[in-house]
Parts: sequence; structure tokens; C-alpha cells
Amino acid sequence: MDLPRTISRQAALEAGFTGRELSRRPWQRVCRGRYVSALDIGEMSSTQRHLVLTGAVAAGSSSAAVVSHISAAVVHDLPVWSIPLARVHLTRNRRTGARTGTRVMMHAASIESDEVVRIGDLRVTTVARTIVDLARTVPFEQAVVVGDAAMRLRRTTRAELAEQLVRANGRPGCPAARRVIEFLDGRAESPGESRSRVVLRNAGLPAPELQSTILDINGGYVARVDFLFPTLGVIGEFDGMVKYRNNSHGSPESIVIAEKRREDALRALGWTIVRWTWPDLDTPASWLTRLARSAAVAHRTRRAGTWHPAARI
Repeated sequence: MDLPRTISRQAALEAGFTGRELSRRPWQRVCRGRYVSALDIGEMSSTQRHLVLTGAVAAGSSSAAVVSHISAAVVHDLPVWSIPLARVHLTRNRRTGARTGTRVMMHAASIESDEVVRIGDLRVTTVARTIVDLARTVPFEQAVVVGDAAMRLRRTTRAELAEQLVRANGRPGCPAARRVIEFLDGRAESPGESRSRVVLRNAGLPAPELQSTILDINGGYVARVDFLFPTLGVIGEFDGMVKYRNNSHGSPESIVIAEKRREDALRALGWTIVRWTWPDLDTPASWLTRLARSAAVAHRTRRAGTWHPAARI
């Protein structure tokens, strides 16, 4: 929430600015009647821009409107992927009156007092309500990315999500929301891992164990792995490349060497390793083929040591 505040046209005029000045740099119109410094907004990410727009729209809306759906996810600082951010989503506690404008999508639905929290100056749907609203209204993969993150960050619980599903009964998209909520797993540590889970599911592969610990024949720690297919003898690793750019993990050279030693130790125990990256998630046929071929080979290989699953979040 530490972002530049917008100013209303009326406040700017009262401060001595002219309408002509507001139409030029360094000002930029965010939405009707609200302005922000163009210098500030120029360096922002798409989610930061959406947060500024959300604040501006909310400031000019009825106090009864609550920030919801993808806008609430952004305010809650949850990672989002491939969900349009051009419009601010608000919900009013009423049965009718939903509308879509250039900058605002106004939803009409029942909202209980315990489904609203205040973050800064904004009234926002709770994380649980937000996840269920998104699960009802956006594609499965996008909803899983947000929901997995909310679970991983302990921002909501399965019990809270189950309660929200009960409350949402009868609203459009509830069957889709149930499928999303049942699939969520907070052990997925990044949007890429969440997307990988969806691709593997769509391919009909057995559900992998996430963040499992591999031990050698003496019970010594070898590695914690992203995806483990125990019956296939395959370890899957999603490589988001972040660790190679983050100095806190060491130099790129030292990271590559450590990864090689780690993989050598896993292969010595009989595991086959398949790696994939973000672009592979958009066109997964190649790495899914590699995974199938590796499984065919690994199935005939005897494995040593043991492994322990991580508790589902």
C-alpha cells in the first residue's frame, strides 16, 4: 500500500492548479476526476498501477462498495497471473445493479460484515471470499495460481474456503469454484509451480507429491524436490530462473555447480530428473513427452534410499 496517492480534481484546483495544468505532465489522469504524478506511475508494475487505480476508483465510489475479485487479490498482495487488470472490481451488497464500465466492473452480490476487512483506506473482501469469487469467475489455472499462494502464505484456510463455498451456493460459477478449491495446494511455492500442477493434471498424469524430502540409504538428507512421482520414479523440477539472478543464493556459477552435485546424488539413488521452465508451461508438449519417456526408463530402475512427503497446506 506504500504507493503515491491520487488527488481529486477539486482538491488540485483548490490547491492552485489549473485544469490546463492537470491535462499535462507531470500529471496523469487515473480515472474520472482523479490524478497522480506521471513521474511516479511511470515506473510501476502492472499490479502497482492497478493498486493506484483501485484506490482512485474506490475514493470516488459509494462507501457501500467493497473492493473485490482480482482487485482485492492485488490489495492483499497475492501473486496474480494472466488476469486482466484494466478494470477495478467492486461489489455492492445488493441483488441487482451489476454493471461494466471502462474502468470499473461493479458486481452485485450479498456480502456479510465478516467478509470485509479494511486495508489502509480501502474496504476489501477477505482473502477467503476473494479466492472463491475469483474461482467462480476466472479460468481454472489463473484461480489456482492465486489460491495456492493464499494457502502457502497462510492467508486463509481450507475451513474458511469451505465456508465461503457454502455461502456462495447458488451464485454463478460455484461448480467451477469447488473444483478449484479442492485442487488448491499451498505446497506449491510459485506461480510457475502452480501452473505446472494444472498442466500435469490436464495431461492426466498422477498427482505428484510436492516439496518431498529425499534421503539416502543411511537416512541422510539429499534434497527437497519440487515434484515427486513415486510410482514413476521421476523427479520434476520447475526452474523459474530467479535463483540464478538473485545474489542471495550465491553466484550463478556456484548455483549451477551445486545443482549438478544435487542431481548427481539423486540419480545415484535411482531417480530420473526432468526439468522445465516458464516458457515450457505455455507449450508443454515437449516437456511432457520428456517426462513420459523418462518415466518409461525410470520404471525399470531400482531406487535406493527413502523419501518423505511434505504435509499438505
